[in-house]
Amino acid sequence: MAELKYKRVLLKLSGEAFGGQNKFGIDIATLNQAAQQIKQAVEMGVEVAIVVGGGNIWRGSEAAANGMDRVTADYAGMLATVINALVLQDVLERAGVTTRTQSSIEISQVAELFIRRRAIRHLEKGRVVIFAGGTGNPYMTTDTAAALRAIEIGAQVLLMTKNNVDGIYNADPRRKPDAKKFERLSHLEALNLRLEVMDATALSLCLENKLPIIVFDLRAHRSIEKAVTGEPIGTLVSSE
Repeated sequence: MAELKYKRVLLKLSGEAFGGQNKFGIDIATLNQAAQQIKQAVEMGVEVAIVVGGGNIWRGSEAAANGMDRVTADYAGMLATVINALVLQDVLERAGVTTRTQSSIEISQVAELFIRRRAIRHLEKGRVVIFAGGTGNPYMTTDTAAALRAIEIGAQVLLMTKNNVDGIYNADPRRKPDAKKFERLSHLEALNLRLEVMDATALSLCLENKLPIIVFDLRAHRSIEKAVTGEPIGTLVSSE
């Protein structure tokens, strides 16, 4: 078995990842494939935490742009992430992976409240921890939640999954076939070039805390395994 480069990781699963080929809804077949990759990482000895997005169900920014109160729209988005977290938990449990869901907003019937020390203890026991509810605050994206939770639990890398895109490009490769892919970037370069890696708040958090980011396509063969063992995959964003 390959030697691990990263022992504890934070995996960000966007709402797009839940939708698979569809823009909205939940594609169980896609989640089953993701669950097998996560299970393999756990069996390799990796401690895996996951932050889920909710864009496949609800986009608060779009609702706010159409006149809805922004705070209310963002809280609705947090609830959407809870739905995704519960579905992912079920898929992982059926795959044989012990899983715990923690939410930043209190919803005790279905999830634990986020407690940092408890989350770390779950990871140490080999359980996958799913973080739902974003940061629990409006105006904050789930990208920011991913960066924040990764830093809080002491993750060694932030794994950012993209849908049908195998890294960071200088333009959308789905629209521009000649777009250039970056193999490696610094956090500052990603910020200054305004690349669509994640929002500026999340990227700044990673920069300040020297947290590396690997952006890759989750559906690629052995993608998580390659990421945690240090094999070249996607784009690496690092302060080194």
